[in-house]
Amino acid sequence: MQTTIWQGIGIGFAIAAPVGPIGMLCIRRTLSDGRLVGLATGLGAATADALYGLVAALGLGALTSLLLSHADLLRLAGGALLIWLGVASLRRAARGAVAKAAPVSARGLISAYATTVALTLANPATILSFLGVIAALSGADALSGGMLLVAGVFVGSSAWWLLLVSAVGLLRHALPDRVLPWIEASSGLVLAGFGASTIFYVLRSFITLP
Repeated sequence: MQTTIWQGIGIGFAIAAPVGPIGMLCIRRTLSDGRLVGLATGLGAATADALYGLVAALGLGALTSLLLSHADLLRLAGGALLIWLGVASLRRAARGAVAKAAPVSARGLISAYATTVALTLANPATILSFLGVIAALSGADALSGGMLLVAGVFVGSSAWWLLLVSAVGLLRHALPDRVLPWIEASSGLVLAGFGASTIFYVLRSFITLP
């Protein structure tokens, strides 16, 4: 069982580590809004990964099929949310509203957490990776092993986000205020680009070329 939970930690760390749109969002929020908001963003991603692992561990085949059958719709929604977040960053940078972070409210932390959960859940194909690992667990230990795996995934993913936020937080204190709007604008472009490319590739799958 100890092996299983360590496997989960490794899987969670590996899933979280590549810097994609969620990583970019976490970096941007840490620089602009502070470590607490960045950490809330990372924990949102870790929660979503653990939820998909839980679906696989509990053998909820009907829910898995439903999510996968609506994968394109979920990706479209995730792409639209990324574009919205990217445009919000660009507008914030354009009006010069970026400065060293002010104290954050509970509402701001909840919003950061919830939007990241939604973005990460917009990729239901994550379930398939968990299904393969959990299927390798045998017999009576499959369920308990799967639950330990899910717990490990959450711990591993959270560890990565804590590491990233801590590193970016240290960098943030060394940056002058005048640099922050440029970072905000650049991250906004990247986020909007991720969203637009996601929508493009989903829509392209519906187009039949002669």
